[in-house]
Amino acid sequence: NREESSFFRQLSALQPTEMLTIKEAAAAVKGVSEHTIRKLVAQGKLWCKIRYWQNLRDVTDTELAAVLQVSERTLHEYDKNTKNITLEKVDSFLYMNGMELADLMTL
Repeated sequence: NREESSFFRQLSALQPTEMLTIKEAAAAVKGVSEHTIRKLVAQGKLWCKIRYWQNLRDVTDTELAAVLQVSERTLHEYDKNTKNITLEKVDSFLYMNGMELADLMTL
């Protein structure tokens, strides 16, 4: 939705990249509620959609890991526990593929 897309655009503009609490992230990004941020973090849907995108485009784990700037082992850890993927990694994935969050969620 628009609130989520706006969140990622504004979040990526913050410098330097650092770990923020949910409250800090909501304060730093205009128009995004703490509830939306919690929902994004808690739901494994984002990672499932990224893996689905990977399958549709026949992208290897090596290629996906390079885009996310993680190891292949980390990808497999995300498969086990989707709560470990950071919003920064999701934002990087979207940016590198010229996508908005809405594009990913409609796959």
